[in-house]
Amino acid sequence: MANANSLVIAIDFDGTCVEHDYPDVGLDVEGAVDVLRALTAKGHHLVLYTMRSGAKLDAATRWFKERKIELWSINHNPEQAEWTESIKVYADYYIDDAALGCPIMFIDGVRRPVVNWAKVRTLLENNHVL
Repeated sequence: MANANSLVIAIDFDGTCVEHDYPDVGLDVEGAVDVLRALTAKGHHLVLYTMRSGAKLDAATRWFKERKIELWSINHNPEQAEWTESIKVYADYYIDDAALGCPIMFIDGVRRPVVNWAKVRTLLENNHVL
């Protein structure tokens, strides 16, 4: 259960935690692991918020386990059933390469952009999340 100071943070996977290489798991996006670990260390709850399913979802959840990043939930917020029947995942923040306003960067100018975790860290620090 979330405590009064913890936030629910929905995290996309492809283009956010790893470079775009779907259906495979891409290379880690620089800074993702450090920021995600820092968020859980502060007591925040991470919800993996992804379109992946089946074996592809298993590969994504394995990525988190291998990096010792605790997920609170996958594609749902366990607490929202108390106040809504909506399937939309409620979160305080959404970190997603496709979210308007999320800082992104191009790695080589050819592939799709990925989340710029250095800038995300700064935003989270400025908002007293980290």
